[in-house]
Amino acid sequence: MIKAHELLSRRPFDLYQLHLFRLVAESGSFTRAAQITGLTQSAITRQIQSIEQQLGLSLLTRTTRSVVTTAAGKFLLQESGPVLGDIDVLLRRLKEEYADAPREVRVGVSKSVSLAYLPGFFAANVRQGPTVISRVTHESSQTILASLESDALDVGVLLPPARLSPRLRITHRFRDAFTFIANADQLAAANINIKKPAELRHWMETQPWLALQDTTQTGRRLTAWLKQQKLHVRPAMELDNFDLIINLVAVGVGASLVPQRSLALYARKQSLVRLPWPKRFVRELVVVVRRQKQTPEHIQRFVGNILF
Repeated sequence: MIKAHELLSRRPFDLYQLHLFRLVAESGSFTRAAQITGLTQSAITRQIQSIEQQLGLSLLTRTTRSVVTTAAGKFLLQESGPVLGDIDVLLRRLKEEYADAPREVRVGVSKSVSLAYLPGFFAANVRQGPTVISRVTHESSQTILASLESDALDVGVLLPPARLSPRLRITHRFRDAFTFIANADQLAAANINIKKPAELRHWMETQPWLALQDTTQTGRRLTAWLKQQKLHVRPAMELDNFDLIINLVAVGVGASLVPQRSLALYARKQSLVRLPWPKRFVRELVVVVRRQKQTPEHIQRFVGNILF
Protein backbone atom coordinates (compact mmCIF):
# COMPACT_ATOMS: atom_id res chain seq x y z
CA MET A 1 0.00 0.00 0.00
CA ILE A 2 1.39 3.40 -1.03
CA LYS A 3 1.81 5.74 1.91
CA ALA A 4 0.39 9.24 1.59
CA HIS A 5 3.76 10.98 1.96
CA GLU A 6 5.24 8.76 -0.80
CA LEU A 7 2.40 9.64 -3.17
CA LEU A 8 2.75 13.37 -2.43
CA SER A 9 6.50 13.27 -2.98
CA ARG A 10 6.00 11.81 -6.48
CA ARG A 11 3.07 13.93 -7.62
CA PRO A 12 3.77 15.59 -11.00
CA PHE A 13 1.51 18.60 -10.33
CA ASP A 14 -1.06 20.02 -7.94
CA LEU A 15 -4.57 21.28 -8.60
CA TYR A 16 -3.37 24.86 -9.04
CA GLN A 17 -0.96 23.82 -11.80
CA LEU A 18 -3.61 21.63 -13.42
CA HIS A 19 -6.02 24.57 -13.56
CA LEU A 20 -3.32 26.69 -15.19
CA PHE A 21 -2.63 24.00 -17.79
CA ARG A 22 -6.34 23.72 -18.62
CA LEU A 23 -6.66 27.48 -18.91
CA VAL A 24 -3.76 27.69 -21.40
CA ALA A 25 -4.96 24.64 -23.35
CA GLU A 26 -8.56 25.85 -23.59
CA SER A 27 -7.68 29.44 -24.49
CA GLY A 28 -4.84 28.44 -26.80
CA SER A 29 -2.73 31.29 -25.49
CA PHE A 30 -0.34 32.02 -22.63
CA THR A 31 -1.19 35.71 -23.07
CA ARG A 32 -4.93 35.18 -22.54
CA ALA A 33 -4.28 32.85 -19.61
CA ALA A 34 -2.05 35.51 -18.03
CA GLN A 35 -4.73 38.17 -18.52
CA ILE A 36 -7.38 35.98 -16.87
CA THR A 37 -5.24 34.98 -13.88
CA GLY A 38 -3.34 38.23 -13.39
CA LEU A 39 -0.05 36.33 -13.55
CA THR A 40 2.85 36.98 -15.90
CA GLN A 41 3.33 34.79 -18.95
CA SER A 42 6.71 33.67 -17.64
CA ALA A 43 5.17 32.55 -14.33
CA ILE A 44 2.58 30.41 -16.14
CA THR A 45 5.23 29.06 -18.49
CA ARG A 46 7.33 27.91 -15.52
CA GLN A 47 4.36 26.11 -14.01
CA ILE A 48 3.57 24.28 -17.27
CA GLN A 49 7.23 23.39 -17.79
CA SER A 50 7.33 21.97 -14.28
CA ILE A 51 4.39 19.67 -15.07
CA GLU A 52 5.99 18.51 -18.31
CA GLN A 53 9.32 17.83 -16.59
CA GLN A 54 7.68 15.85 -13.81
CA LEU A 55 5.64 13.81 -16.29
CA GLY A 56 8.41 13.45 -18.83
CA LEU A 57 5.89 14.43 -21.51
CA SER A 58 5.27 17.40 -23.79
CA LEU A 59 1.74 18.69 -23.25
CA LEU A 60 1.72 21.86 -25.34
CA THR A 61 3.23 22.84 -28.68
CA ARG A 62 4.14 26.50 -28.77
CA THR A 63 4.20 28.54 -31.98
CA THR A 64 4.66 32.26 -32.55
CA ARG A 65 0.89 32.73 -32.81
CA SER A 66 -0.81 30.05 -30.74
CA VAL A 67 -0.53 27.14 -28.37
CA VAL A 68 -1.96 23.72 -29.23
CA THR A 69 -2.14 20.56 -27.16
CA THR A 70 -0.12 17.47 -28.03
CA ALA A 71 -1.80 14.05 -27.99
CA ALA A 72 -0.79 13.71 -24.32
CA GLY A 73 -2.07 17.22 -23.61
CA LYS A 74 -5.44 16.46 -25.21
CA PHE A 75 -5.75 13.33 -23.09
CA LEU A 76 -4.95 15.21 -19.88
CA LEU A 77 -7.34 18.03 -20.80
CA GLN A 78 -10.18 15.60 -21.52
CA GLU A 79 -9.71 13.30 -18.54
CA SER A 80 -8.99 15.97 -15.93
CA GLY A 81 -12.30 17.78 -16.47
CA PRO A 82 -14.42 15.24 -14.55
CA VAL A 83 -11.74 15.00 -11.83
CA LEU A 84 -11.86 18.73 -11.20
CA GLY A 85 -15.63 18.54 -11.44
CA ASP A 86 -15.67 16.05 -8.56
CA ILE A 87 -13.57 18.41 -6.50
CA ASP A 88 -15.84 21.34 -7.34
CA VAL A 89 -18.84 19.28 -6.24
CA LEU A 90 -17.09 18.43 -2.98
CA LEU A 91 -16.20 22.07 -2.23
CA ARG A 92 -19.63 23.37 -3.17
CA ARG A 93 -21.42 20.81 -0.98
CA LEU A 94 -18.99 21.50 1.87
CA LYS A 95 -19.88 25.20 1.76
CA GLU A 96 -23.62 24.53 1.39
CA GLU A 97 -23.77 22.04 4.27
CA TYR A 98 -21.37 23.60 6.75
CA ALA A 99 -20.82 27.25 5.83
CA ASP A 100 -24.45 28.24 5.12
CA ALA A 101 -23.63 29.08 1.51
CA PRO A 102 -26.78 29.62 -0.61
CA ARG A 103 -27.90 26.48 -2.42
CA GLU A 104 -28.21 26.70 -6.18
CA VAL A 105 -29.25 24.58 -9.13
CA ARG A 106 -27.54 25.19 -12.46
CA VAL A 107 -29.79 24.13 -15.32
CA GLY A 108 -29.01 23.83 -19.02
CA VAL A 109 -31.97 23.80 -21.42
CA SER A 110 -31.40 22.76 -25.03
CA LYS A 111 -31.92 25.46 -27.65
CA SER A 112 -34.44 23.21 -29.40
CA VAL A 113 -36.59 23.26 -26.25
CA SER A 114 -38.86 26.30 -26.33
CA LEU A 115 -38.58 28.89 -23.57
CA ALA A 116 -42.32 28.41 -23.08
CA TYR A 117 -41.44 25.20 -21.20
CA LEU A 118 -39.49 27.02 -18.49
CA PRO A 119 -42.47 27.87 -16.23
CA GLY A 120 -43.11 24.14 -15.89
CA PHE A 121 -39.46 23.55 -15.04
CA PHE A 122 -39.25 26.21 -12.33
CA ALA A 123 -42.71 27.14 -11.00
CA ALA A 124 -42.97 24.46 -8.31
CA ASN A 125 -39.37 24.98 -7.24
CA VAL A 126 -39.83 28.72 -6.79
CA ARG A 127 -42.82 28.04 -4.53
CA GLN A 128 -41.35 25.16 -2.55
CA GLY A 129 -37.72 26.23 -2.41
CA PRO A 130 -37.62 30.04 -2.55
CA THR A 131 -34.13 30.15 -1.01
CA VAL A 132 -32.61 27.95 -3.75
CA ILE A 133 -31.04 29.94 -6.59
CA SER A 134 -31.71 28.73 -10.14
CA ARG A 135 -29.13 29.57 -12.79
CA VAL A 136 -30.36 28.87 -16.33
CA THR A 137 -28.51 28.67 -19.64
CA HIS A 138 -29.92 28.01 -23.14
CA GLU A 139 -27.26 25.98 -24.96
CA SER A 140 -26.76 23.24 -27.53
CA SER A 141 -27.22 19.67 -26.30
CA GLN A 142 -23.52 18.94 -26.84
CA THR A 143 -22.51 21.89 -24.66
CA ILE A 144 -24.97 20.85 -21.95
CA LEU A 145 -23.62 17.29 -21.81
CA ALA A 146 -20.03 18.52 -21.61
CA SER A 147 -20.98 20.99 -18.87
CA LEU A 148 -22.73 18.26 -16.87
CA GLU A 149 -19.61 16.09 -17.04
CA SER A 150 -17.34 18.91 -15.88
CA ASP A 151 -19.81 19.95 -13.15
CA ALA A 152 -20.52 23.33 -14.76
CA LEU A 153 -24.21 22.27 -14.67
CA ASP A 154 -26.35 20.21 -12.29
CA VAL A 155 -29.34 19.41 -14.55
CA GLY A 156 -29.80 19.24 -18.33
CA VAL A 157 -33.08 19.16 -20.30
CA LEU A 158 -32.48 17.97 -23.86
CA LEU A 159 -33.10 15.27 -26.44
CA PRO A 160 -31.74 11.81 -25.60
CA PRO A 161 -28.12 11.69 -26.80
CA ALA A 162 -27.07 8.86 -29.10
CA ARG A 163 -24.37 8.01 -26.57
CA LEU A 164 -24.52 8.94 -22.91
CA SER A 165 -21.32 9.15 -20.88
CA PRO A 166 -21.16 6.66 -17.99
CA ARG A 167 -20.63 9.72 -15.76
CA LEU A 168 -24.19 10.86 -16.53
CA ARG A 169 -27.64 9.37 -16.04
CA ILE A 170 -31.20 10.04 -17.25
CA THR A 171 -33.78 10.62 -14.51
CA HIS A 172 -36.95 11.38 -16.51
CA ARG A 173 -38.30 10.98 -20.03
CA PHE A 174 -41.11 13.04 -21.60
CA ARG A 175 -43.06 12.84 -24.86
CA ASP A 176 -43.22 16.13 -26.76
CA ALA A 177 -45.85 16.37 -29.53
CA PHE A 178 -45.71 18.85 -32.44
CA THR A 179 -48.37 20.75 -34.42
CA PHE A 180 -48.45 22.68 -37.70
CA ILE A 181 -49.11 26.42 -37.40
CA ALA A 182 -49.87 29.19 -39.89
CA ASN A 183 -50.81 32.87 -39.96
CA ALA A 184 -54.57 33.38 -39.60
CA ASP A 185 -54.83 36.28 -42.09
CA GLN A 186 -52.87 34.46 -44.78
CA LEU A 187 -54.95 31.33 -44.27
CA ALA A 188 -58.20 33.33 -44.53
CA ALA A 189 -57.02 35.08 -47.70
CA ALA A 190 -56.32 31.69 -49.31
CA ASN A 191 -59.97 30.71 -48.71
CA ILE A 192 -59.24 27.01 -48.21
CA ASN A 193 -60.92 24.39 -46.07
CA ILE A 194 -58.22 23.14 -43.66
CA LYS A 195 -60.39 20.09 -42.89
CA LYS A 196 -59.80 18.86 -46.43
CA PRO A 197 -56.32 17.23 -46.44
CA ALA A 198 -55.70 17.77 -50.17
CA GLU A 199 -56.45 21.50 -50.00
CA LEU A 200 -54.38 21.94 -46.86
CA ARG A 201 -51.42 20.02 -48.28
CA HIS A 202 -51.42 22.06 -51.48
CA TRP A 203 -51.58 25.35 -49.56
CA MET A 204 -48.80 24.38 -47.14
CA GLU A 205 -46.52 23.40 -50.01
CA THR A 206 -46.86 26.91 -51.48
CA GLN A 207 -45.91 28.65 -48.21
CA PRO A 208 -42.41 29.79 -47.16
CA TRP A 209 -41.32 27.22 -44.60
CA LEU A 210 -39.67 28.21 -41.31
CA ALA A 211 -37.47 25.31 -40.27
CA LEU A 212 -35.34 24.47 -37.27
CA GLN A 213 -31.68 24.23 -38.28
CA ASP A 214 -30.52 20.82 -39.50
CA THR A 215 -27.49 21.13 -37.21
CA THR A 216 -29.84 20.12 -34.36
CA GLN A 217 -31.08 16.59 -33.77
CA THR A 218 -34.69 17.82 -33.79
CA GLY A 219 -34.14 19.71 -37.05
CA ARG A 220 -32.82 16.59 -38.78
CA ARG A 221 -35.66 14.44 -37.49
CA LEU A 222 -38.27 16.99 -38.55
CA THR A 223 -36.84 17.08 -42.08
CA ALA A 224 -36.94 13.28 -42.29
CA TRP A 225 -40.49 13.14 -40.92
CA LEU A 226 -41.79 15.71 -43.42
CA LYS A 227 -40.34 13.60 -46.24
CA GLN A 228 -42.11 10.54 -44.82
CA GLN A 229 -45.35 12.54 -44.93
CA LYS A 230 -44.59 13.40 -48.58
CA LEU A 231 -45.02 17.05 -47.68
CA HIS A 232 -42.78 19.04 -50.03
CA VAL A 233 -42.25 22.30 -48.18
CA ARG A 234 -39.81 25.02 -49.26
CA PRO A 235 -37.44 26.11 -46.45
CA ALA A 236 -37.29 29.90 -46.63
CA MET A 237 -35.48 30.33 -43.31
CA GLU A 238 -33.58 28.10 -40.91
CA LEU A 239 -33.55 29.25 -37.29
CA ASP A 240 -32.08 27.96 -34.04
CA ASN A 241 -35.14 28.15 -31.74
CA PHE A 242 -38.88 27.63 -31.87
CA ASP A 243 -39.78 30.85 -30.04
CA LEU A 244 -38.48 32.94 -32.92
CA ILE A 245 -40.18 30.66 -35.44
CA ILE A 246 -43.55 31.08 -33.71
CA ASN A 247 -43.25 34.87 -33.63
CA LEU A 248 -42.33 34.97 -37.33
CA VAL A 249 -45.34 32.83 -38.21
CA ALA A 250 -47.51 35.20 -36.16
CA VAL A 251 -46.44 38.20 -38.28
CA GLY A 252 -47.00 36.34 -41.54
CA VAL A 253 -43.50 35.29 -42.61
CA GLY A 254 -44.43 31.65 -43.27
CA ALA A 255 -45.70 28.37 -41.79
CA SER A 256 -44.00 25.81 -39.58
CA LEU A 257 -44.14 22.71 -37.40
CA VAL A 258 -43.51 23.46 -33.70
CA PRO A 259 -43.86 21.80 -30.27
CA GLN A 260 -47.46 22.01 -29.14
CA ARG A 261 -46.48 23.03 -25.61
CA SER A 262 -44.41 25.94 -26.95
CA LEU A 263 -47.64 27.69 -27.96
CA ALA A 264 -48.65 28.13 -24.30
CA LEU A 265 -47.06 31.59 -24.16
CA TYR A 266 -48.89 32.62 -27.33
CA ALA A 267 -52.43 31.50 -26.44
CA ARG A 268 -53.78 35.04 -26.93
CA LYS A 269 -52.18 35.51 -30.34
CA GLN A 270 -55.21 35.36 -32.61
CA SER A 271 -52.87 35.57 -35.58
CA LEU A 272 -51.82 31.92 -35.04
CA VAL A 273 -53.83 28.96 -36.30
CA ARG A 274 -53.12 25.30 -35.56
CA LEU A 275 -53.52 23.08 -38.60
CA PRO A 276 -54.89 19.52 -38.46
CA TRP A 277 -52.78 16.64 -39.76
CA PRO A 278 -53.50 12.88 -39.78
CA LYS A 279 -50.24 11.97 -38.09
CA ARG A 280 -48.26 13.72 -35.37
CA PHE A 281 -44.53 14.18 -35.00
CA VAL A 282 -43.42 13.30 -31.46
CA ARG A 283 -39.95 13.59 -29.98
CA GLU A 284 -38.63 12.57 -26.57
CA LEU A 285 -37.00 14.91 -24.07
CA VAL A 286 -34.95 13.76 -21.09
CA VAL A 287 -33.60 15.15 -17.84
CA VAL A 288 -29.92 14.33 -17.34
CA VAL A 289 -27.82 14.70 -14.19
CA ARG A 290 -24.29 13.78 -13.18
CA ARG A 291 -23.77 10.44 -11.43
CA GLN A 292 -22.91 10.99 -7.79
CA LYS A 293 -22.83 8.78 -4.73
CA GLN A 294 -25.43 11.08 -3.23
CA THR A 295 -27.15 13.81 -5.23
CA PRO A 296 -27.80 16.88 -3.05
CA GLU A 297 -31.36 16.98 -1.73
CA HIS A 298 -32.21 20.35 -3.28
CA ILE A 299 -31.18 19.09 -6.72
CA GLN A 300 -33.23 15.91 -6.28
CA ARG A 301 -36.19 18.06 -5.28
CA PHE A 302 -35.72 20.33 -8.29
CA VAL A 303 -35.75 17.37 -10.70
CA GLY A 304 -38.77 15.85 -8.99
CA ASN A 305 -40.70 19.12 -9.28
CA ILE A 306 -40.23 19.48 -13.04
CA LEU A 307 -43.68 19.55 -14.67
CA PHE A 308 -44.05 18.37 -18.23
